[in-house]
Amino acid sequence: MNENLQFLINHGTAVLFVSVFVEQMGVPLPAMPWLLAAGALAASSKINWATALGAATVGSLLADMIWFYLGRYRGQRVLNLLCRISLEPDSCVRRTENLFTRYGMRGVVVAKFVPGLSTLVPPLAGNAGYSAPRFMFFDGLSSLLYAGCFILAGVLFSQQLEQVMNALAGLGRSALCVVAGLAALYIGYKYLRRRQLLSELRMARITVDELHQKQEAGENFIILDLRSKLEVERNPLVIRGARHMTMDEVQHHLPEIPRDRDIILYCSCPNEVTSARVALQLRRKGISRVRPLLGGIDAWRDRNYPVELQVIEVASTELLVVQSGTPSAKPTSRNPEKLTGPGAG
Repeated sequence: MNENLQFLINHGTAVLFVSVFVEQMGVPLPAMPWLLAAGALAASSKINWATALGAATVGSLLADMIWFYLGRYRGQRVLNLLCRISLEPDSCVRRTENLFTRYGMRGVVVAKFVPGLSTLVPPLAGNAGYSAPRFMFFDGLSSLLYAGCFILAGVLFSQQLEQVMNALAGLGRSALCVVAGLAALYIGYKYLRRRQLLSELRMARITVDELHQKQEAGENFIILDLRSKLEVERNPLVIRGARHMTMDEVQHHLPEIPRDRDIILYCSCPNEVTSARVALQLRRKGISRVRPLLGGIDAWRDRNYPVELQVIEVASTELLVVQSGTPSAKPTSRNPEKLTGPGAG
């Protein structure tokens, strides 16, 4: 029998707990091979499937609760740390926030099966103020499904898995080198892709000082806040005169975006990558006067420039914006509000 399988038979509970715990803590050591192997051994009654499932579930839940409370008490610092060690640091939090916006707490279950999101969801849930019991319920369900699916797959394909593991054992170090080489290629591809994107996005950005000067001069331009709805709900203060739109809503409102004035885009992500992505999309549509805000909303707040409260309401496909000092009644017209600049009447 393969040495790894024998090791799993002898120390199955501890191995599954540790492997899943380490993976969910963010260490790039996948637990899936151990879960599949546990399923294969459970099919031949060499280990107890219920014990294996319980160990993996508890390991996942414990790691997620640690991240949940770190997010609750350390908030954005924890999310920034996870983004720095992510393969896609510029979009990791935004993807997770969009998942929450679309599915709510059900996103906890969905994210467990999405590489790169499973570690981000717990601190984001803690930072968003979800209650610990509610999070534990959904996360416990997702942990159970995650471990159960791979263990079940191991049961169904037990014969094939054992043959593969025996073949890999026969290859010895060659197999390990192949796996390490493939992992290195994947990481290198992600790194080069990110560098290429950032080089493409070195366009004419605008600084917060320049934007403030434009506001004081009364210039007619448009400011779009591209943060996720979840982030705006947590902090509804926007740059004075800005309108909030998600990336998808920008596409929906393309016909309304004027071509004859500057479009200032800002977000709160590293390297202003969301603003730059949208700027590239708009330029491809023939809208050339687009400028991402250097430093985003954080740089604007650091300079103590004017902000205002903005509450986002959604009715069907419309984006209804209620700004401070504006009546909260919904417009009677079913047509989306036309985009106008800060200086428009």
